[in-house]
Amino acid sequence: MVKPIADISLRKAAIISGISILIMTIAAAVATDFTIGSLVVKNDPAATLKKITASEMLFRFGVLSWIVTLLCDVLASWGLYIFLKPVNKELSLLMAWFRIVYVAILGAALLNYVNVLSLVNNAKLASAFDGDQLQSQVMLFINGFSDTWSIGLIVFGFHILLLGYLGFKSGYIPKIFGVLLIIASAGYVITNLGKLLLPDYDNYRTTLVLIFIAPMLSEVALGLWLLIKGGKVT
Repeated sequence: MVKPIADISLRKAAIISGISILIMTIAAAVATDFTIGSLVVKNDPAATLKKITASEMLFRFGVLSWIVTLLCDVLASWGLYIFLKPVNKELSLLMAWFRIVYVAILGAALLNYVNVLSLVNNAKLASAFDGDQLQSQVMLFINGFSDTWSIGLIVFGFHILLLGYLGFKSGYIPKIFGVLLIIASAGYVITNLGKLLLPDYDNYRTTLVLIFIAPMLSEVALGLWLLIKGGKVT
């Protein structure tokens, strides 16, 4: 039997973490690529507002997907803390707190999408703007989500750094996950700092994504490992 920690076994903590990470990954992909992301036309506020108005339920489903992502992040933070607590209790707690802070920032970013829905649905509020102003305001909120989320992802990078370090030192997680996660943490910090600080970031975006995309996906691979094998007695 696996030794219980805080009334929950390492195996159960691994399953909770693994399921949460996988659901979070799917929900975030739905939000960014298939719902809200598919409605945003870069540098074209008029087309963006038109698509959102025509597909409001799709936009709302995207917001719901982000809420699911947020909740799964909380569960993943809790499960990973319990799973890695035997390695180093203090660092494991700090790792969990970095993810919780990220969740708080993501929640604040989501308010921008709520404001978009308010503008689209509230006729009295929308009437305070002319056509161009309304389009610009909607795009401002959408960009506000993106910029705020980037700040959160910088914090998330420090969570991933500690997750990688603890995984590498644990002795019961394959060390390759630790190495890839540490590299991924640099990717999160560099790409999102660049987005916030460099006016010509788009010139470097493709290169940076190609460098860090594989390490960044290592969290998903870790989620699969946690679900299938994490916490089992060997």
